[in-house]
Amino acid sequence: MWDDSAVEWAEFDLVVVRSTWDYPDRRDEFLAWAESVPHVLNSPAVLRWNTDKRYLATLGMETIPSVFLEPGDPFVAPDEPFVVKPSVGAGSIGAARYDTGAARAHDHVRRLHAEGKTVMVQPFLEAVDHAGEVALHYLGGVFSHAVRKAAMLPRGGDPGEGLFVEERISAAEPAAGELELGEQALDAVPFEREELLYARVDLLPGPVLLEVELTEPSLYLGYSEGAAERFADAVAAASQRRRMSAENGPITSQ
Repeated sequence: MWDDSAVEWAEFDLVVVRSTWDYPDRRDEFLAWAESVPHVLNSPAVLRWNTDKRYLATLGMETIPSVFLEPGDPFVAPDEPFVVKPSVGAGSIGAARYDTGAARAHDHVRRLHAEGKTVMVQPFLEAVDHAGEVALHYLGGVFSHAVRKAAMLPRGGDPGEGLFVEERISAAEPAAGELELGEQALDAVPFEREELLYARVDLLPGPVLLEVELTEPSLYLGYSEGAAERFADAVAAASQRRRMSAENGPITSQ
Protein backbone atom coordinates (compact mmCIF):
# COMPACT_ATOMS: atom_id res chain seq x y z
CA MET A 1 0.00 0.00 0.00
CA TRP A 2 1.18 3.51 -0.78
CA ASP A 3 0.64 4.57 2.85
CA ASP A 4 2.68 1.74 4.36
CA SER A 5 5.19 3.60 6.55
CA ALA A 6 7.39 0.49 6.76
CA VAL A 7 8.32 0.72 3.07
CA GLU A 8 11.50 2.61 2.25
CA TRP A 9 10.33 4.09 -1.04
CA ALA A 10 13.61 5.90 -1.65
CA GLU A 11 15.39 2.58 -2.03
CA PHE A 12 13.68 1.84 -5.34
CA ASP A 13 14.94 3.02 -8.72
CA LEU A 14 11.34 3.71 -9.66
CA VAL A 15 7.92 3.53 -7.97
CA VAL A 16 4.97 2.99 -10.34
CA VAL A 17 1.58 4.22 -9.14
CA ARG A 18 -1.08 1.70 -10.11
CA SER A 19 -4.09 0.59 -8.05
CA THR A 20 -4.20 3.41 -5.49
CA TRP A 21 -8.01 3.58 -5.63
CA ASP A 22 -8.35 4.59 -1.98
CA TYR A 23 -7.01 8.11 -2.55
CA PRO A 24 -10.29 10.03 -3.22
CA ASP A 25 -11.06 10.57 0.47
CA ARG A 26 -7.37 11.19 1.27
CA ARG A 27 -6.19 13.10 -1.79
CA ASP A 28 -3.98 15.58 0.05
CA GLU A 29 -2.28 12.76 1.96
CA PHE A 30 -1.82 10.74 -1.24
CA LEU A 31 -0.27 13.67 -3.10
CA ALA A 32 2.03 14.45 -0.18
CA TRP A 33 3.19 10.82 -0.25
CA ALA A 34 3.82 10.95 -4.01
CA GLU A 35 5.83 14.15 -3.63
CA SER A 36 7.95 12.49 -0.94
CA VAL A 37 8.99 9.62 -3.24
CA PRO A 38 12.21 10.43 -5.14
CA HIS A 39 11.29 8.59 -8.34
CA VAL A 40 7.60 7.98 -9.04
CA LEU A 41 5.54 7.66 -12.23
CA ASN A 42 3.32 9.06 -13.22
CA SER A 43 4.92 12.09 -11.62
CA PRO A 44 3.47 13.97 -8.63
CA ALA A 45 2.71 16.93 -10.90
CA VAL A 46 0.70 14.67 -13.20
CA LEU A 47 -1.10 13.08 -10.25
CA ARG A 48 -2.01 16.46 -8.74
CA TRP A 49 -3.40 17.70 -12.06
CA ASN A 50 -5.28 14.50 -12.89
CA THR A 51 -6.83 13.47 -9.57
CA ASP A 52 -9.45 16.22 -9.73
CA LYS A 53 -11.61 15.94 -12.83
CA ARG A 54 -11.91 19.69 -13.02
CA TYR A 55 -8.89 19.26 -15.30
CA LEU A 56 -11.43 18.61 -18.08
CA ALA A 57 -12.19 22.33 -18.17
CA THR A 58 -8.49 23.12 -18.80
CA LEU A 59 -7.89 20.90 -21.83
CA GLY A 60 -8.89 23.52 -24.37
CA MET A 61 -10.73 20.98 -26.49
CA GLU A 62 -14.27 19.65 -26.72
CA THR A 63 -15.10 17.14 -23.98
CA ILE A 64 -18.28 15.72 -22.50
CA PRO A 65 -20.15 18.79 -21.18
CA SER A 66 -19.46 19.01 -17.44
CA VAL A 67 -20.89 21.32 -14.79
CA PHE A 68 -18.88 21.61 -11.57
CA LEU A 69 -20.72 22.57 -8.40
CA GLU A 70 -18.77 23.65 -5.34
CA PRO A 71 -20.38 23.12 -1.91
CA GLY A 72 -23.19 25.65 -1.63
CA ASP A 73 -23.69 26.03 -5.38
CA PRO A 74 -27.30 25.43 -6.45
CA PHE A 75 -28.15 22.30 -8.42
CA VAL A 76 -30.75 22.18 -11.16
CA ALA A 77 -31.53 18.73 -12.56
CA PRO A 78 -30.89 18.68 -16.33
CA ASP A 79 -33.73 18.06 -18.75
CA GLU A 80 -31.95 14.99 -20.13
CA PRO A 81 -30.52 11.79 -18.58
CA PHE A 82 -27.46 12.69 -16.52
CA VAL A 83 -24.75 11.48 -14.16
CA VAL A 84 -23.78 12.92 -10.79
CA LYS A 85 -20.38 12.12 -9.26
CA PRO A 86 -17.64 13.73 -7.18
CA SER A 87 -14.86 15.49 -9.09
CA VAL A 88 -12.32 13.50 -7.08
CA GLY A 89 -13.21 9.87 -7.40
CA ALA A 90 -12.25 6.42 -8.65
CA GLY A 91 -14.32 3.71 -10.25
CA SER A 92 -18.02 4.20 -9.58
CA ILE A 93 -17.67 5.40 -5.96
CA GLY A 94 -20.19 8.17 -5.35
CA ALA A 95 -21.49 8.12 -8.95
CA ALA A 96 -25.06 7.53 -10.09
CA ARG A 97 -27.10 7.82 -13.27
CA TYR A 98 -30.46 9.59 -13.29
CA ASP A 99 -33.33 10.02 -15.69
CA THR A 100 -34.49 13.46 -16.80
CA GLY A 101 -35.23 15.75 -13.86
CA ALA A 102 -34.88 13.00 -11.23
CA ALA A 103 -35.59 14.47 -7.80
CA ARG A 104 -33.39 11.86 -6.09
CA ALA A 105 -30.35 13.57 -7.56
CA HIS A 106 -30.85 16.55 -5.24
CA ASP A 107 -30.26 14.35 -2.20
CA HIS A 108 -27.16 12.91 -3.88
CA VAL A 109 -25.72 16.37 -4.53
CA ARG A 110 -26.51 17.48 -0.97
CA ARG A 111 -24.69 14.45 0.49
CA LEU A 112 -21.59 15.07 -1.61
CA HIS A 113 -21.59 18.77 -0.76
CA ALA A 114 -22.02 17.97 2.94
CA GLU A 115 -18.81 15.96 2.67
CA GLY A 116 -17.05 19.01 1.23
CA LYS A 117 -16.84 17.56 -2.28
CA THR A 118 -17.12 19.28 -5.63
CA VAL A 119 -19.90 17.70 -7.70
CA MET A 120 -19.75 16.93 -11.42
CA VAL A 121 -22.93 16.80 -13.48
CA GLN A 122 -22.64 15.34 -16.97
CA PRO A 123 -25.15 14.19 -19.58
CA PHE A 124 -25.58 10.45 -19.93
CA LEU A 125 -25.40 9.54 -23.61
CA GLU A 126 -28.00 6.87 -24.29
CA ALA A 127 -25.77 5.40 -27.01
CA VAL A 128 -23.49 4.11 -24.26
CA ASP A 129 -26.14 1.52 -23.35
CA HIS A 130 -25.61 -0.34 -26.62
CA ALA A 131 -22.21 0.87 -27.84
CA GLY A 132 -20.34 1.21 -24.55
CA GLU A 133 -17.19 3.25 -24.00
CA VAL A 134 -13.88 2.83 -25.81
CA ALA A 135 -10.71 3.03 -23.73
CA LEU A 136 -7.47 3.80 -25.58
CA HIS A 137 -4.28 2.82 -23.76
CA TYR A 138 -0.92 4.50 -24.22
CA LEU A 139 2.37 3.25 -22.84
CA GLY A 140 5.28 5.66 -22.84
CA GLY A 141 3.12 8.03 -24.89
CA VAL A 142 2.59 5.49 -27.69
CA PHE A 143 -0.76 3.84 -28.45
CA SER A 144 -0.78 0.21 -27.31
CA HIS A 145 -4.31 -1.25 -27.37
CA ALA A 146 -7.99 -0.57 -26.84
CA VAL A 147 -10.94 -2.18 -25.10
CA ARG A 148 -14.68 -1.61 -25.13
CA LYS A 149 -16.45 -1.23 -21.79
CA ALA A 150 -20.17 -1.77 -21.37
CA ALA A 151 -22.16 0.89 -19.53
CA MET A 152 -21.28 0.67 -15.83
CA LEU A 153 -23.94 2.80 -14.16
CA PRO A 154 -27.42 1.20 -14.07
CA ARG A 155 -30.48 3.29 -14.79
CA GLY A 156 -32.05 4.47 -11.52
CA GLY A 157 -29.28 2.95 -9.40
CA ASP A 158 -28.00 4.28 -6.09
CA PRO A 159 -24.64 6.08 -5.84
CA GLY A 160 -21.85 3.51 -5.91
CA GLU A 161 -20.32 2.61 -2.58
CA GLY A 162 -17.76 0.13 -3.88
CA LEU A 163 -14.96 0.64 -6.34
CA PHE A 164 -16.61 -1.00 -9.33
CA VAL A 165 -19.82 -2.52 -10.47
CA GLU A 166 -19.39 -5.64 -12.56
CA GLU A 167 -17.40 -4.73 -15.65
CA ARG A 168 -18.01 -6.20 -19.08
CA ILE A 169 -14.87 -5.74 -21.15
CA SER A 170 -13.92 -6.83 -24.66
CA ALA A 171 -10.96 -6.14 -26.93
CA ALA A 172 -11.64 -3.39 -29.46
CA GLU A 173 -10.24 -2.10 -32.73
CA PRO A 174 -10.64 1.67 -32.50
CA ALA A 175 -11.93 3.62 -35.47
CA ALA A 176 -9.77 6.27 -37.11
CA GLY A 177 -11.83 9.05 -35.53
CA GLU A 178 -11.39 7.54 -32.08
CA LEU A 179 -7.63 7.28 -32.51
CA GLU A 180 -7.50 10.86 -33.76
CA LEU A 181 -9.42 12.10 -30.73
CA GLY A 182 -7.15 10.11 -28.43
CA GLU A 183 -4.12 11.78 -29.96
CA GLN A 184 -5.72 15.21 -29.57
CA ALA A 185 -6.49 14.48 -25.93
CA LEU A 186 -2.91 13.50 -25.11
CA ASP A 187 -1.63 16.57 -26.96
CA ALA A 188 -3.93 18.73 -24.81
CA VAL A 189 -2.51 17.37 -21.55
CA PRO A 190 0.00 19.89 -20.08
CA PHE A 191 2.79 17.30 -19.89
CA GLU A 192 5.12 15.84 -22.49
CA ARG A 193 4.05 12.41 -23.67
CA GLU A 194 7.45 11.00 -22.77
CA GLU A 195 6.71 11.90 -19.14
CA LEU A 196 3.65 9.65 -19.08
CA LEU A 197 4.49 6.04 -18.31
CA TYR A 198 0.85 5.17 -18.91
CA ALA A 199 -2.31 6.93 -20.01
CA ARG A 200 -5.85 5.86 -20.80
CA VAL A 201 -8.22 7.97 -22.85
CA ASP A 202 -11.89 7.11 -22.34
CA LEU A 203 -14.27 7.93 -25.18
CA LEU A 204 -18.04 7.90 -25.44
CA PRO A 205 -19.92 7.25 -28.70
CA GLY A 206 -19.51 10.12 -31.12
CA PRO A 207 -16.66 9.97 -30.32
CA VAL A 208 -16.67 12.32 -27.33
CA LEU A 209 -13.86 12.65 -24.80
CA LEU A 210 -14.91 11.50 -21.32
CA GLU A 211 -11.65 11.35 -19.38
CA VAL A 212 -7.86 11.23 -19.64
CA GLU A 213 -6.82 8.77 -16.94
CA LEU A 214 -3.23 9.35 -15.78
CA THR A 215 -3.36 8.24 -12.14
CA GLU A 216 -4.72 4.72 -11.56
CA PRO A 217 -6.45 3.44 -14.70
CA SER A 218 -7.01 -0.25 -15.21
CA LEU A 219 -4.86 -1.02 -18.25
CA TYR A 220 -6.61 -4.26 -19.29
CA LEU A 221 -3.30 -5.72 -20.39
CA GLY A 222 -4.78 -9.19 -20.83
CA TYR A 223 -7.01 -8.04 -23.69
CA SER A 224 -4.20 -7.42 -26.17
CA GLU A 225 -1.38 -9.76 -27.13
CA GLY A 226 1.95 -8.27 -26.09
CA ALA A 227 0.44 -5.45 -24.02
CA ALA A 228 1.88 -6.75 -20.73
CA GLU A 229 5.31 -7.04 -22.33
CA ARG A 230 5.04 -3.52 -23.76
CA PHE A 231 4.17 -2.19 -20.32
CA ALA A 232 7.08 -4.08 -18.74
CA ASP A 233 9.41 -2.65 -21.40
CA ALA A 234 8.12 0.88 -20.72
CA VAL A 235 8.71 0.47 -16.97
CA ALA A 236 12.19 -0.94 -17.55
CA ALA A 237 13.08 1.91 -19.90
CA ALA A 238 11.84 4.52 -17.43
CA SER A 239 13.82 2.89 -14.63
CA GLN A 240 16.94 2.85 -16.79
CA ARG A 241 16.54 6.53 -17.62
CA ARG A 242 16.22 7.34 -13.92
CA ARG A 243 19.32 5.32 -13.10
CA MET A 244 21.38 6.94 -15.86
CA SER A 245 20.20 10.40 -14.80
CA ALA A 246 21.27 9.69 -11.22
CA GLU A 247 24.67 8.45 -12.36
CA ASN A 248 25.37 11.24 -14.83
CA GLY A 249 23.71 14.17 -13.08
CA PRO A 250 21.67 16.85 -14.85
CA ILE A 251 22.42 17.40 -18.54
CA THR A 252 22.81 21.03 -19.61
CA SER A 253 22.53 22.26 -23.19
CA GLN A 254 25.57 23.77 -24.84
